[in-house]
This record gives sequence, structure tokens and C-alpha cells, in this order.
Amino acid sequence: MLFVDQDLSFKAVLTPQPRTLSCADIAQYNSEGFCQPYDIFGASEIENIRTYVDGLMDAMGAAGGYGINCYQARLSGLYDIATDPRILDYVQDIIGPNILCWASAILSKMPGDPKRVPWHQDASFWMLSPARTVTVWLAIDDADDENSAMRFIPGTHKHGPLETSSRDESSVFHKGTANAEALGTPFTNTLKAGQISLHADMLVHGSLANMSNRRRCGLTLRYCPPEVRIIDPDWERGVEAILCRGDAGDWKTHPRPDNNDITATSSPVVVANN
Repeated sequence: MLFVDQDLSFKAVLTPQPRTLSCADIAQYNSEGFCQPYDIFGASEIENIRTYVDGLMDAMGAAGGYGINCYQARLSGLYDIATDPRILDYVQDIIGPNILCWASAILSKMPGDPKRVPWHQDASFWMLSPARTVTVWLAIDDADDENSAMRFIPGTHKHGPLETSSRDESSVFHKGTANAEALGTPFTNTLKAGQISLHADMLVHGSLANMSNRRRCGLTLRYCPPEVRIIDPDWERGVEAILCRGDAGDWKTHPRPDNNDITATSSPVVVANN
């Protein structure tokens, strides 16, 4: 549902002296809607993160692959990843010095997983305005064409909200962008484990079924500046933001949790599983 006062337009990033990204990276983000790849975690670090994520998914059982959503304020392990200064340095060059993480999701496609993520625009599902969220996609496993890495359609973040259509049972969720194939040639978001990409919240993206013998797991982290507002009171109850850097403005935020046991807590109302 698009609220009348919801602003889903793209605003170009203007960072004359970026601290981590290059001016060329920012120019690409503005024109294409994404930039990548960036090395964040070394081999031993991402191995430890993978072991942690595997433990969360094992504890969740059948829901683990697609059901670990928005625990960034409830699990200290996810909180610590979301607030890692190496990630935030990249995010700051896109959204500025005041950084909130309002959602996260572990998305794991097992070998032979027939489900696909249809082409879609994230912000069109969210009750936020203006559309200024940047999504960080952290590769837990290597991701490439073979094992169904995420794909972007460059430049579609500047089109505004596009027409949607319903999807079949092979899709992870029920609707997606209509006639996306006519919007341009897809770019495969190839990443090595420990690397990240950043993409704009109205960029059309999705992924195919994983017909390989390799898992493809990633952690998405959603960051926005405090001038973004939640425009639906019902939706607001499912958002548990954490302040990662700077000033939270009027947002209600949560401190680092003591708990790191996913079986000892639960997700808030899920708002970001896409």
C-alpha cells in the first residue's frame, strides 16, 4: 500500500569528501543504485560469523533459512555485526553520520532450493518515508551466478514505485515487480564471504532458485538516517531500531541486548523479510 504522503523518490547522495567510498563509488550508487564489493571481515572472522549464523538457523529448525528477521535488538551477536565500525564507515558515506539499523534478516538458500526471490523494490513494501534506507548485504558464503547470488537491475531505483504483479508458489513472497525483464540487463551481485554490497531501497532486485550443490547465505542490514519516519502506527510496533552512530533524532532505539540465545526470545512483528 502506498500512502499518499509517502516519498519513494531517490535523492542523490552528495558526499563531497567520503571517508571510505571513493567518489566513483558514490557516482555509481547514484546512477546504478548499488556499489560493491567491499572487504569487511577476514577469513577467520567470517568463519566465526558463519558458525554463529549456522547456530541460529539450527536452533530455528525449518524456519531458519528465511525466518530470522529483525533480531538486531534482541541478539547481541547480530547487534555487534550491525554496529561494526567497518560497515558503518561505508554506510556513513551514503546516509550521513547519524545511522540507525531498523531491520535485519538472514537469508539462506540451501543447495537445490527451488524458491526464488521475485524482482521487487524493498521500500514499496515498507511504511517509511522518505525512501532513504541503504541495505548492506553481507556474504556469509561465497555468492555467484551458480548458487543464486542476488541480482540487481541497474538504474531502476530512479523510476519510483513500479507496477506489481502476483507471484506463484515458487516465490519467497507473494508479489513482485511486473515486467521487470523489460527494465534492463541484470547485474549479478557476486561477493566473496566477508564482503558486502550496498544498494538503494527502491532498486529492483531478486534472485533465482539455487540449483547448485552449494549453499548461499547472506545477512541483510537495513540502515537509515533519523529524518526517515515510520508512517503507519501499526507497522511501527514491529520495528526495533538500534542506534549505530550519531544521533537517533525522534526514533525510539534499543540498547545492546544481554541475550544471545535465539530460543530465549522471539522476533518482533516481521516487516522486512524480502
